[in-house]
Amino acid sequence: MAFSISFNTSSVLTSTVKILKRSLSTTRVLANKQMTVRDALNSAMDDEMERDERVFILGEEVAMYDGAYKVSRGLYKKYGEKRVIDTPITEIGFAGIAVGAAMAGLRPICEFMTFNFSLQAIDHVINSAAKTFYMSAGMVNVPIVFRGPNGAAAGVAAQHSQCFGAWYSQCPGLKVISPYSSEDARGLLKAAIRDPDPVVFLENELLYGNQYPITDEVLEKDFVLPIGKAKIERKGDHITFVAHSKGVELALDAAKELSSVGIEAEVINLRSLRPLDINTIIQSVVRTNHIISIEQGWPYAGIGSEISAQIMESEAFYHLDAPVIRVTGADVPMPYTKSLEIAALPQINNIVDAAKKLLGV
Repeated sequence: MAFSISFNTSSVLTSTVKILKRSLSTTRVLANKQMTVRDALNSAMDDEMERDERVFILGEEVAMYDGAYKVSRGLYKKYGEKRVIDTPITEIGFAGIAVGAAMAGLRPICEFMTFNFSLQAIDHVINSAAKTFYMSAGMVNVPIVFRGPNGAAAGVAAQHSQCFGAWYSQCPGLKVISPYSSEDARGLLKAAIRDPDPVVFLENELLYGNQYPITDEVLEKDFVLPIGKAKIERKGDHITFVAHSKGVELALDAAKELSSVGIEAEVINLRSLRPLDINTIIQSVVRTNHIISIEQGWPYAGIGSEISAQIMESEAFYHLDAPVIRVTGADVPMPYTKSLEIAALPQINNIVDAAKKLLGV
């Protein structure tokens, strides 16, 4: 199964359009106020490096090559080799350097080419970065951001397709962010870089080139979003969809399809996985009386499982008219074959079918 169900233009224009001028290294903001996720991330790092000379980037191909996915494009030319640093292919090495630099008062942005490779450095992420503030009795902060693409891409098979949202969310001492839109990416990355504690920032390769609407406020240099606060992307009264990252896109598409048959789904974009904004979820469930969690990760002990448990342990349980449903990736390593890859990931029709089943339609 592809998902797991468990109950378990001119002068005229220039007079009417405000042209935004920004001294970014790479990002071009269009007059129609659209920005790609890639440019949102790039502009966030640019702003913070300009604001705070302690901020630097390191990782594989982040400098002269402008990043494997061009997220750090132009930053090496602007800030130089001491602040945008190419490393050897050794995650355990450069992650350790980054954590030590954070302990010494710098603010590193440690890029993993994919979070699958973070497994090479997980001891530094968990045992060094996440636990040091506690083990030092609050004397040593570790202000570091671990960022890069997470989860399924396309045609890269099992060792490059895993979602690590649930893995890192289980660890006390870490904040875990999983953005969807350009607003999310820009506001939350700036917040993560300013945070005094370690942040795992889980991006999605398939979202990098996507354009999303942005406001003037989002482009302000001091724009940040609060870590730990979800966003209601779509209002609805019949059922709640909770998702993060690429899953939000799926949820919104499914909600649009359901709307054509009179079912209005509320879509919650988690933004943060740890801390989890359970209050926003509960408030929605109290109104809709039904909930489906959506994620591309595996079902067992996933983000949806945690949401389900917290709902069961809260007042929201008494407002449910049906059990919590999880729509997830299949419980298998990611296949390489395209047809099987599609089967292993949640699709829009899976969400639509699950919602209709839950509502008895």
